[in-house]
Amino acid sequence: MGFITPIVIVGAIGLLAGVILAVASIVMAVPKDEKAEALEEALPGANCGACGYSGCPGYAAAMSKGEAQPGLCSPGGAEVAKQCAAILGAGDVEVELKTALVRCMGSYDNTSDKMEYDGIQSCSASTFLAGGVSSCRYGCMGMGDCVRACAYGAVTVCNGVAKIDPAKCKGCSKCVEACPKGLIKFVPLKRQAVVRCSSCDKGKAVMNVCKIGCIACTKCVKTCPEGAISMVDNCAYVDAAKCTGCGQCAEACPRNVITMLEV
Repeated sequence: MGFITPIVIVGAIGLLAGVILAVASIVMAVPKDEKAEALEEALPGANCGACGYSGCPGYAAAMSKGEAQPGLCSPGGAEVAKQCAAILGAGDVEVELKTALVRCMGSYDNTSDKMEYDGIQSCSASTFLAGGVSSCRYGCMGMGDCVRACAYGAVTVCNGVAKIDPAKCKGCSKCVEACPKGLIKFVPLKRQAVVRCSSCDKGKAVMNVCKIGCIACTKCVKTCPEGAISMVDNCAYVDAAKCTGCGQCAEACPRNVITMLEV
């Protein structure tokens, strides 16, 4: 009978601990935001971050608090924007469509490889070997990590450099995450000037490795009538909000690295 007492004691302790945990869960419970939960269910669940938030839960929470507007979810498009607006009790909302853009034109016609690479055919893997195979340390390596990441067939590699078809891009940002050089960025899907170069080197260094890279000559800056272009780390940068798509900067660029994004 001596073993009964320890069993009773342990059972009592377990029961007491259970009661304490149950009470604590009630007292310390975080109130559910039913609106945020409904918004999260309406979102596609891609958790891509294209909306500017950490993922669908973060975007849903921000909309519920009034900190974000519906219409920022590129993968969801107009249908998801409409559902979110209905949950929030808002009217019609305009969807901000975006497309991914490869900020490099370092094809085999414009640059070359600095070594003969015989390893895993992966941009991420080859980057560990002297920063990659391209003679431009900022350039696309063309091994297709972005192609494999895209579920919509929007990315291809042509002549050694990745290209994205805006008509197929859903703005999921998987290609952005896949690029080890950070060459892929989101831009609004509208007619605008885009700089297809990411080099931060100075002019002479750029010309040594690429026929088309930005040399920070500032001709585009001086030409733009809207003040939409500036130089950031020796490379031209276009403010999409200011760009009217006039094309004057593209005409003025001596390196032809500024092109017009057509929709």
